[in-house]
Amino acid sequence: MCGIVAYLGDKEAYPILINGLRRLEYRGYDSAGVALMNGDVLTIHKCQGKVSDLESHVVGKSLSGSIGIGHTRWATHGPPNDVNAHPHRSTSGDLALIHNGIIENYASIKEELGHRGHIFQSDTDTEVLVHLIDDIQRTEKVDLAEAVRLALASVVGAYAIVVLDSKEPDLMVAARKSSPLVIGIGEGEFFCASDATPIVEHTKNVVYLEDGEIAVIDRTNGLKIRNVKNQEKTPFIQELEMHLETLEKGGYDHFMLKEINEQPRSIRDSMRGRLNLAKGEVVLGGIKDYEQKFVNAKRILIVGCGTSWHAGMVGEYLFEEFARIPVEVEYASEFRYRNPIVNENDLVIAISQSGETADTLAAIELAKNRGATIIGICNVVGSSIARVTHAGSYTHAGPEIGVASTKAFTAQVTVLTLMALMVGQKKGVLSGSNFYRLLNELDAIPEKVQKVLATEAQIKYIADIYKDATNALYLGRGYSFPVALEGALKLKEISYIHAEGYPAAEMKHGPIALIDEEMPVFVIATKGASYEKVVSNIQEVKARKGKIIAIVTQGDSVVRELADHVIEIPETPDALVPLLSVIPFQLISYHIAVMRGCNVDQPRNLAKSVTVE
Repeated sequence: MCGIVAYLGDKEAYPILINGLRRLEYRGYDSAGVALMNGDVLTIHKCQGKVSDLESHVVGKSLSGSIGIGHTRWATHGPPNDVNAHPHRSTSGDLALIHNGIIENYASIKEELGHRGHIFQSDTDTEVLVHLIDDIQRTEKVDLAEAVRLALASVVGAYAIVVLDSKEPDLMVAARKSSPLVIGIGEGEFFCASDATPIVEHTKNVVYLEDGEIAVIDRTNGLKIRNVKNQEKTPFIQELEMHLETLEKGGYDHFMLKEINEQPRSIRDSMRGRLNLAKGEVVLGGIKDYEQKFVNAKRILIVGCGTSWHAGMVGEYLFEEFARIPVEVEYASEFRYRNPIVNENDLVIAISQSGETADTLAAIELAKNRGATIIGICNVVGSSIARVTHAGSYTHAGPEIGVASTKAFTAQVTVLTLMALMVGQKKGVLSGSNFYRLLNELDAIPEKVQKVLATEAQIKYIADIYKDATNALYLGRGYSFPVALEGALKLKEISYIHAEGYPAAEMKHGPIALIDEEMPVFVIATKGASYEKVVSNIQEVKARKGKIIAIVTQGDSVVRELADHVIEIPETPDALVPLLSVIPFQLISYHIAVMRGCNVDQPRNLAKSVTVE
């Protein structure tokens, strides 16, 4: 959730930190701050608001120092304000700490420290942690690294932290548990960050900290890693595959619009090297050793959150139709708490754009402990989900900076489609002719997406008509029902208009009561198995004077006569319609949000990577 960036080297730290915080703005936040060390002088600057507010706040203030930490906070404990912003300082004034995560037992620690004379300024759990480290340092007479280790051994919860100590001005200590932290290694300099985006412009060499690991970064002695049990670990240095240009807007007004328009490429990249038309095969190298597990699976469980959960719902239809394996799709946050029945014959597919979603990671741990085989689908190389699953496939969508997920959804659905087709073929339940037909249809999807994107001017016109709506309804059947849910989510996320997605037939069981001449109803009415039924549902909306915006197959004339607006998409099989029909919903949400003056890339209260419960 929160953004962490830190620097130790021979350059001025502040410009590196502030640029890194800008790179991390996409994660979502409500306040920002930095701590800088100049010799043994530790200075903290922080305030509520955006990184730009922090930049205004520090004008004319001391910003010198070649070691420093920076933070963007997404509020958990205590409201957004200057005092609750990070970094937090210890009672002695010697320590400064930034933290992503939640310390669950902070209240009991705070009470004990209070009895020992500690005075707290903020409402945060983070301030309790820095006071605890400070207390251990003074009572146990240990250095910063050891004090951090002892403190972390006594806390419960999730954390990624970086700590500075004015008494050790050439050193910083970082640690993680259930919250991501990556260390960049440059020439005589080191970086820490929540993800690689602030690091990539400085170095390609990184170390991803594992759970329970503590990194001691010293100007003289370099990087050393040990765990909470005080065992030394050998850093595993990896090379980043990310490129700096992917983190820029590339001429677009917003990252979200750029990422919507990148979908022909991101879908193609998610198929590249996996779909081979010449040989008529699907090869997913990341799960090759587990193909038989798929074939023998008695049940597939798909877990995810938000947009990833919607992609998983499409996956349910795909696996049941093509591979004839029963599928259950679960919210990861519910799955982990309801004592689910999971055994060694089950295969669990965990879906996450970031690969760091806390609830999904917890669901994986639960399922692994019960003997299930875990397959991951995520977008970020080196992420936690990529490391803790048995096997998996990257989506290759490239960095997604906009908080509202767009290209990640279509990339996830693409990978799920490839998986389902592969398993269906290997099980012998998908005929050869149907398999080859679907491969060719899937290969044609990027070009068809490009055609849908060409309707943007028409979609913008529709958005202008309905930008002031207070409610909206999204309807779909079969494969299109999850897309209706995703369309409604996008509108809620970035334009703050209340919207609901429903199976079209379920409209009669409640939502129809809401329909009047002010209600826009978005319907996916493409030619396919449920076409006539959806047309009947449209008639029901029209009879109640609802405004109908329909996504139809190119050339459709029946729905055109009924609807107030139609958006045409190229003809494609039912199973692949979600890859096309979601695009107009993404664009409608984007343009409505822009017209309403909303912060499209950083919608209020939301974070890109939800790393806390």
